Amino acid sequence: MTTPFADRLVAAMDEHGPLAVGIDPHPSLLRAWGLADDVEGLRSFALGVVGALGGRVAALKPQSALFERHGSAGVRVLEEVIFAGRRAATLVIVDAKRGDVGSTMTGYADAYLRDGSPLAADAVTLSPYLGFGSLAPAVDAAVASGRGVFVLALTTNPEAAGVQHAVDASGTPVAVGVAQAASQVNAQNLGERGLGPVGLVVGATVGDAPARLGLDLAGVRGVLLAPGVGAQGAGPAELAQVFGTARHAVLASASRSVLGAGPDPHTLVEAARHAAGQAREALLP
Repeated sequence: MTTPFADRLVAAMDEHGPLAVGIDPHPSLLRAWGLADDVEGLRSFALGVVGALGGRVAALKPQSALFERHGSAGVRVLEEVIFAGRRAATLVIVDAKRGDVGSTMTGYADAYLRDGSPLAADAVTLSPYLGFGSLAPAVDAAVASGRGVFVLALTTNPEAAGVQHAVDASGTPVAVGVAQAASQVNAQNLGERGLGPVGLVVGATVGDAPARLGLDLAGVRGVLLAPGVGAQGAGPAELAQVFGTARHAVLASASRSVLGAGPDPHTLVEAARHAAGQAREALLP
C-alpha cells in the first residue's frame, strides 16, 4: 500500500460521504433477512452487504465478534468479507477492539495489519487500557504497511466514564492521555491530508466530556470514528459540542439503521446514501 490509510479514507469520505457502515450480523438481523443463524446465513448476510454497498460507501466495518461466535468457519467468512471489500475497492475497518502486551499484541498486529494475512484489512480498532504503549506493535505495523488503527478514547457505554474520565498518576484524564499519545504518533506520520494513521473512537453523544476533560480532538490529527451521528442521535449542535473544529475529520458509523433496510440491495443502497447525507449535513461547520 503506497498511499497512507488516512489519505485513502479522507478521499473516500469526500466521494461517498463521511459514513462507515457496520457489518453486524446479529441473530435478530439474520432472522429479519430471512436467514438462519448459522455460517451460511452469516455468509449470505455479510457478503450481501458488501455486494450492495461495495464502491458506494467510504468504508465497511465488520464486527469481528459476531463472526467469531460461529467459530473457525465464521472467521473464514470474515476473511471473505475483507477480500470482497478489497475487490470492491472499499476500505474495510475490522472492529475487533484488540489490546494486549508483548508477543500477544504482536500476534494481533500480524493478524490484522501484516501484508499477506487473510485478516489484514485497511484498519482495526484497538483497546488501550493496558496502556497506550502496549499497542506499539500494532501502531508500528500500521505505519509500516500504510494501514490505520482506531483506538478507543471516549465511548458511550455507561461503564466507560469510570475508566476513560479517571485521572492517571500524573493527574491526566485517561482519555486525554490516549489522545496525546495518538497525536505524538500522528505528528511523525502525517499524510498529504494532514492526518496520521492513529484515529480515535469517540461517541458522538458524549456531550461536553471532551471540553470538561480538556481533550483536544483537533490536535490528534487523526480520523475520529464516531457512532451516534445523525439519525442515531447527534445533530449539528451536539456534534459541534463534541468535536468542535475537528468535525472535518469525523467518520460516522452506522449499522442497524442501514442494515435494517435489507436484504434488498437497492433499499440498502438508498439507506446508506440517506445515512451518509445525514452525516455530511450534520457535520457541516
